[in-house]
Amino acid sequence: MSHRPPSGLAAVSAALLAMSRHLEMRDVLKTIVASARELLDAEYAALGVPDDHGGFAQFVVDGVSDEQWKAIGPLPRQHGILAAMLHEAKPERLADVRKDPRFEGWPAAHPDMSDFLGLPIRDGDDVIGALFLANKRCPKPEGTCGFTAEDEELLGILAQHAAIALTNARLYERSRELTIAEERSRLAHELHDAVSQKLFSLRLTAQAAAALVDRDPARAKGELQQVAALAAEAVDELRAAVVELRPAGLDEDGLIATLRTQIQVLDRAHTARVTFASTAVRALPAAQEEALLRVSQEALHNALRHSGAGHVDVTLARRDGGTVLRISDDGRGFDPAATRLAGRHLGLVSMRDRADGVGGKLTVESAPGKGTTIEMEVPGG
Repeated sequence: MSHRPPSGLAAVSAALLAMSRHLEMRDVLKTIVASARELLDAEYAALGVPDDHGGFAQFVVDGVSDEQWKAIGPLPRQHGILAAMLHEAKPERLADVRKDPRFEGWPAAHPDMSDFLGLPIRDGDDVIGALFLANKRCPKPEGTCGFTAEDEELLGILAQHAAIALTNARLYERSRELTIAEERSRLAHELHDAVSQKLFSLRLTAQAAAALVDRDPARAKGELQQVAALAAEAVDELRAAVVELRPAGLDEDGLIATLRTQIQVLDRAHTARVTFASTAVRALPAAQEEALLRVSQEALHNALRHSGAGHVDVTLARRDGGTVLRISDDGRGFDPAATRLAGRHLGLVSMRDRADGVGGKLTVESAPGKGTTIEMEVPGG
């Protein structure tokens, strides 16, 4: 039986409904590329969300197996046709992408592609993604493009709805982050109220026991037993709150061991070399240790996913009476003064907030082509 692509208003409606059904960013991206590939009957489809470092923060494909994708290697860079769609912000419809003067080749494991249709995904004046298809599944004379002007128009409609879906997914993720922050704030308030009540009761009961110890030792003993019970309840509530707020690894292993374990895992999982060293750092207050861990995780994520670094070095050391966490990479770097575009680099804001919240400070040193160094310093240790 021959392959028949879906067609008509019902197929378009189904694709648009599928896009609006998801809120998680990854699910939205997968749905968009699958819908575009099916609707336009292409062999391959892909969608890339750019970062600010010349690469892609996320890149999703449809029509390529997991084994092929792993063999292809790292995410593509913003060059050639991809760069044209992102920076020139106009559609590209080509009979053979390999013959375009901007074509710069692809990895050995990359599937062979010929005719090509690509469109930028725009949110107002900002290009927030690029959607593209390859190898239209239809008979086509040599040197002609299987994708038609009607296909381009239809993909344009999908791109407009994709922009809405991506924007909604971003808003959902930010809303979820705010919800988590609000929940932590709520828990802190509840913890404060509960422990304050327990301590108030402890104080009154201890005062009663002190007043009774000379004239009624038996009743004083009962009051002291109540003090012990109230203290145990307060400890249980504090322990429950700490378990919820503080990463388990810190409680079990401490900051240095937790960092070392996580960095060993990252070193095995990525092509970049990731190293860790620490010198004479004593245990820190729980809030400072958690903040240092979270900042290291965010900085490592940025370095490994976006910078193209070959080596990322993490150190934790004492300096001038404080403790300094340093994450340095030899990647492409960026201009810290120009990282506000399209709401990106929320990670830097989050890291600064974490440092400020524990009495520390965060510094960022970077420049295009010069790598990036992030330092967080807290008092003590």
